[in-house]
Amino acid sequence: MTAPALIVAAPRSGAGKTTVTLALLAALRRRGLAVKAAKTGPDYIDPAFHRAATGRGSVNLDSWAMSPALLDGLATQASAEADILVIEGAMGLFDGIPSAPGRTGATADLAARFAVPVLLVIDVSGQSQSAAALVYGFATHDPRVRIGGVVLNRVASDRHERLVAAALAALQIPILGRVRRDESLSLPERHLGLVQAGEHDDLEAHLAALADMAERCFDLDAIVSLAAGPTYPSGKAAPALPPPGMRIALAQDDAFTFVYPHVVAGWRQAGAELVPFSPLADEAPSETCDACWLPGGYPELHAGRLASAATFRDGLARFAATRPVHGECGGYMVLGEGLEDADGVRHAMTGLLGHATSFAQRKLHLGYRAARLLTDGALGREGARLRGHEFHYASVIETGKDAPLAEIADGEGNALGTDGGRRGHVTGTFFHAIATE
Repeated sequence: MTAPALIVAAPRSGAGKTTVTLALLAALRRRGLAVKAAKTGPDYIDPAFHRAATGRGSVNLDSWAMSPALLDGLATQASAEADILVIEGAMGLFDGIPSAPGRTGATADLAARFAVPVLLVIDVSGQSQSAAALVYGFATHDPRVRIGGVVLNRVASDRHERLVAAALAALQIPILGRVRRDESLSLPERHLGLVQAGEHDDLEAHLAALADMAERCFDLDAIVSLAAGPTYPSGKAAPALPPPGMRIALAQDDAFTFVYPHVVAGWRQAGAELVPFSPLADEAPSETCDACWLPGGYPELHAGRLASAATFRDGLARFAATRPVHGECGGYMVLGEGLEDADGVRHAMTGLLGHATSFAQRKLHLGYRAARLLTDGALGREGARLRGHEFHYASVIETGKDAPLAEIADGEGNALGTDGGRRGHVTGTFFHAIATE
């Protein structure tokens, strides 16, 4: 069975997509619906909020990084597990990169591919009638993308609402939500986006408040009716990445949180078992495992504790002597010689690779990455091609002498040189692998 679906999108980042999405998810769950959520693009923080709001796992759907077959399979699987599928967009609805049609990474790619209607969130602060011109432009920009309704966000007053609504009436696109300015509805942010779901002591209360707001401010019946049956083929998605082993030690705690749900699900689908451990609790990877994976996260916030975790450090070194260990982004930083925190204090890391990184010398690295592996390892065989994403503020202050792991290019195919390092069974990269090409 294919559940009806809709996409929550906006003209730009910061318009209120996540707030509206979480409010909608929480309110529909309160109604007793089995709600499934997805996130367009490579964002690895929002899916955790989706899980908290729905009680069900979320999944990334990325039209650039994922093959059409993988994209179809993941969407089909998500849709089969729920009464309704709500897909949260990224950035602006049509924002992507120059690439083949339908593979730009834009939210609009999914709306067009799956024939799913869009609920457009408009931040109307600082404007009134001009909002109609904005909505008209989005509604007519691509005939394959249907704007099924709008939510007016940050409405200042009754008069403000009347002015916007009167201008929109001529477009015959219904207003399905009206949200007043209320900073308490927003979630706190840090440099990689929202503060993680697991760091909110009051997240349950916040989601309840958002559900209350949705019940007051949204036409929930009309939004549910807007959701349409998507047009994607049925079937299971093949694993996005080959499992690095059949029993994988996976670092999981406040320092290691960024692992894509579809990657983990694909490993399990291929028969692999995951064995979590916590470096912050000074735990080593289990000796019963045949591979170890250190995901990304915020190791810079916990660098002192990681530096003093002798059991973790020694156990990881013993493990790496005979079995593959891979680190992504934050995990890659922990595999290095040292990590300098935002205050400029250097902390010794595991030293399994020779580089050192710094958050005191911040520099944004952001964008899609296409990679070709230069050796066999946890990510695949030599010559394998992967697609992924890089998003961090760390600078490399010591390069070390390790051989590079991959040749990389940006999403448009522009060569960026090499990335990562390899030494023995140990590999690491700054980019997060999303899928094989």
